Amino acid sequence: MSDVYQRSLELHRAHRGKISVESRVPIETREDLALAYTPGVAEPCRAIEADPAEAYRLTSKGNMVAVVTDGSAVLGLGDIGPLAALPVMEGKCCLFKHFAQVDAVPLCVDERDPDRFVDAVAKVSVSFGGINLEDIAAPRCFEIERKLQERLDIPVFHDDQHGTAVVVAAALMNALELLGRPLEDCRVVMNGIGAAGSSIAEMLIHLGCRDLVLCDRYGVMDRDDPRLSDRQRELAGLTNPRRVKGGLAEALSGAQVFIGVSKGGILTREMVSSMAKDPIVFAMANPVPEIFPEEALSAGAFVVATGRSDFPNQVNNCLGFPGIFKGALSVRAREINMEMKLAAARAIRDVIASEVERDRVIPDALDPRVVPAVARAVAEAAVRTGVARTIG
Repeated sequence: MSDVYQRSLELHRAHRGKISVESRVPIETREDLALAYTPGVAEPCRAIEADPAEAYRLTSKGNMVAVVTDGSAVLGLGDIGPLAALPVMEGKCCLFKHFAQVDAVPLCVDERDPDRFVDAVAKVSVSFGGINLEDIAAPRCFEIERKLQERLDIPVFHDDQHGTAVVVAAALMNALELLGRPLEDCRVVMNGIGAAGSSIAEMLIHLGCRDLVLCDRYGVMDRDDPRLSDRQRELAGLTNPRRVKGGLAEALSGAQVFIGVSKGGILTREMVSSMAKDPIVFAMANPVPEIFPEEALSAGAFVVATGRSDFPNQVNNCLGFPGIFKGALSVRAREINMEMKLAAARAIRDVIASEVERDRVIPDALDPRVVPAVARAVAEAAVRTGVARTIG
């Protein structure tokens, strides 16, 4: 790992960052200049003033996403601030362009008050067709996303929440199909109910999970616990139908599925052994998973997934957000709703439906089939649910 870190540092130094701006039109002659800038540019300005929808036809707005952070929950680094978060946001912009041909700009906002943060992003949102929130700590991220979506008529999508949930759902559906187990009949235990965990839980409920137990650092979540956030309290009231009490070990006894978005090393071999026969273990803490794959497999796990690229079954958000935004932008969607997210998860699942194996329940992060399939499914769901302004 230290070698990867050093080579990455050298790459960033050599290129002075990872993104640049290129002109789509030539600026070689005086006529080029007159058409791209003054005086000719006055006419598209007048057209947009008369009809704001013309901005989608006359500017880059319709294919431009802002990648926005306050730097409060960056990767596995935590609260490092907006400036130190800039390399991650640049990287996200690279992925948008490489995988989906969507242009993206990093916006690192030095503001921790949710209302002022929302106001700052809303004021610059006119330039963009969508807002990708990134690496913002819970529970502030929930309030920011909700308030921004209420103010704006373009998609606002917190990828740490929803992108993770989409990819986890896709992988889990394939893993369960491999075992011939309906999700409705499974006991599922999740550890870590922050941004990602809460959205995974919500998506599993929409997919039909009826026996879901949520755990945090204090054990099985209790809706009466005053330490819970409003969203956690709501989810606690919708889950744990068997009223399991205790810690993670008690919750896992007899369970078919473990999903971890929490802390490295908290899942033991004994806990995996206590689960039902051939359990599914998604240990996605980074860089150290809740349990390493070889330990989980030796304890009886049938399918193991992590967030790491050096093990099979990497749950990687780049399978989700590029196609999700590409599809939403293609129909000028006003938002990205649950039906669009479910459509994205099913599309990712279906890409390898005929190729599923124990160490291949999710497509490779570089699989070129993923983005077109996800974009198409998301666009169709947007039209179907009435949030699209065009039909693509």
